[in-house]
Amino acid sequence: MVEGHLRETLRRYEEVMAELAAPETHEDSVRLQRLLKEQAELSPLVACMEALQRAKEQEAEALSLLETERDEELRQLAKEELQEARQEKARRAAELKELLLPKDPNDEKNVVLEIRAGAGGDEAALFAAELFRMYRQYAEKRGWKVEIDDIHESGLGGIKEVIATVRGQGAFSRLKFESGVHRVQRVPATEAGGRIHTSTASVAVMPEAEEVDVQLDMKDVRIDVMRASGNGGQCVNTTDSAVRLTHYPSGIVIYSQTEKSQLQNKEKAFRLLRSKLYALELERRQAETAEARRAQIGTGDRSEKIRTYNFPQGRVTDHRIKLTLYSIDRVMDGDLDEILDALLHASRAAELAGSADSESTGKENGNSL
Repeated sequence: MVEGHLRETLRRYEEVMAELAAPETHEDSVRLQRLLKEQAELSPLVACMEALQRAKEQEAEALSLLETERDEELRQLAKEELQEARQEKARRAAELKELLLPKDPNDEKNVVLEIRAGAGGDEAALFAAELFRMYRQYAEKRGWKVEIDDIHESGLGGIKEVIATVRGQGAFSRLKFESGVHRVQRVPATEAGGRIHTSTASVAVMPEAEEVDVQLDMKDVRIDVMRASGNGGQCVNTTDSAVRLTHYPSGIVIYSQTEKSQLQNKEKAFRLLRSKLYALELERRQAETAEARRAQIGTGDRSEKIRTYNFPQGRVTDHRIKLTLYSIDRVMDGDLDEILDALLHASRAAELAGSADSESTGKENGNSL
């Protein structure tokens, strides 16, 4: 099964390269972009397959030399080459196995990010604002764009709730493990006695859904228009530009007022509604995933405590993978790659373990993979 998939990958890669070399391909921009995207997806797999094949050939050559050569110095060189070839073969085989894992179809999607203040009053709202700033800083470093869809601020510069869209290549692939409860431990600025308080904020990360992802029955949606509320500004409190959607089957309510026109707010509200419905479906599917994967990276449920930010000790701890970093200032400034890379690695390791279990079960049942 795997060998057949690899042969098909090589065949398709050769077809793509031939099409890219054809002059007529460059006259069709849509076709050209599609082929370039497919080439980019196939290239790492093909390169790994070729490197694995070279390692096997080097291993065979070294073994052949050991069988025929009598000169001790040359035999020693052959032994070293054999060891290097086998190490490279093992490394490439592991890499190939990871590349063959099914890719999350949502990885390249934009993200709908929701942050809500939890327990802790004003301090929780301040922490929610800092988390939002952390993600905005991270997005800026990766060249992504962040658009605020809805925001409810509190006093002292805090945020009760914010909904934003993060637009950029691979945004969901990097942020998808951030859903859950984030906990902060520190002495609030308003605390006169110097006591450490614990507050929380919940984060939800959803892939931005397209119309093809979710089919909405308009009979299930109630649309209300009203005057926007806020601190002055053009169109605020003067026109019926704000839109509220109520989706009866799910009970989801979406309110949008950040755009100047009712049409723009309606489009944004429907986009957010589709993303929430899509996220509900994804949660249902994730509930069926392997127990090993849930144990390593959690369920992604926003009620699950996933990370603690302890300011007095300067540490950030991700409880799912038992990772602790003593660099809280860098993390809060958007330096998240070390944490996100570790979460991604744990996820892939769990998937590989699940794949190995399936392969073992298949062999026991007489099925060759």
